[in-house]
Amino acid sequence: MTITMRRRLSIAGALSIALFASACGSSSKTASTTSGAATTAAGTTAAAGDLKATLNASGSTFQKAFEDEATKAFSDKNKGVTINYAGGGSGKGRTDLAGQLVDFAGSDSPYAAADLANNKGGDVLYFPIMLGPITLSYNLDGVDKLNLSADTIAKIFSRTVKTWDDAAIKADNPDAKLPSTPITVVHRSDGSGTTQNFTAYLVAAAPSSWTLKSGSTVEWPADTQAGAGNAGVAKAINDNKGAIGYVDLSDAKAAKLKYASVKNKAGKVVAPNADSASAAGAGITVKDDLTFAAINADGDASYPITYQSWIIVYAKQTDKAKGDVVKAYLTYLLGDGQKLLPDLDFAPLPKAIQDKAVAQLAKITVG
Repeated sequence: MTITMRRRLSIAGALSIALFASACGSSSKTASTTSGAATTAAGTTAAAGDLKATLNASGSTFQKAFEDEATKAFSDKNKGVTINYAGGGSGKGRTDLAGQLVDFAGSDSPYAAADLANNKGGDVLYFPIMLGPITLSYNLDGVDKLNLSADTIAKIFSRTVKTWDDAAIKADNPDAKLPSTPITVVHRSDGSGTTQNFTAYLVAAAPSSWTLKSGSTVEWPADTQAGAGNAGVAKAINDNKGAIGYVDLSDAKAAKLKYASVKNKAGKVVAPNADSASAAGAGITVKDDLTFAAINADGDASYPITYQSWIIVYAKQTDKAKGDVVKAYLTYLLGDGQKLLPDLDFAPLPKAIQDKAVAQLAKITVG
């Protein structure tokens, strides 16, 4: 069974359980680890058979599909290892890591500078692991193709455009038969890197139309709906005719949602997919700490609402067994694990970023 099929069956099962409960009333070989051994650019820390530890993690729901596949593949090759990735949103991941409640965090956005002092374990390192598109997914009968510009998206999500036949949407879709159906806006209920990146895109691409600022949480208008995680937003869109929301491509496909193509910085209308996300990553400027932003990228082929995700770990790993596994798992994610991404509708890291991330493994001290 393919990764994509397993992913979609998993989502379908989750949706069925949720509906039942409701009814009842409630590419690169830069890293040397096909086997998962902890042989890295930093040197050998442990042989594959010697790795024995349980890691717990939380955070980004954007990267959860990748984590589900990668943790299984890694643990299959390292029988003494268990990795539990709980999701919960990027904000939860960063908070849990700060309090040393987890061994690593998944996050689609970095810590705010003011929050770094709260990290009980000292300095953190950011390891980018993937890129992917944020879709504008929608539920509208009779409209199978939709194009949207940044200004129109900003007006829809700030609630100045409230029906599907509004002049702004018509201008983006002159040949479409748009109904007068009211628009239901769906957003994240949790502290979310998806929200932070989506709203950062609107700040950058539609500054005159977007007035709600950017952050992992936003003061959304009262007449909007919320869902927990990307999967929760996808379900709310499916449940409401006329709905639109921002969802990563993997969850949008798993939920069988329709999604719009978006006009990019070069004026080209581009569909969200792994190739257009890769194109957005081609010219990224990376900071010394390996943080960066892929939104509103240059290039005719770039999907403009492309974002990125990191694993965040403490630079000093005080538990040797866990530290060895952290290092080995990161090595896997940055090496052979990248091959899993296209089947999950994500884009692998550009090689230049991948190389920098592998080199940074040397900064992790163990024991």
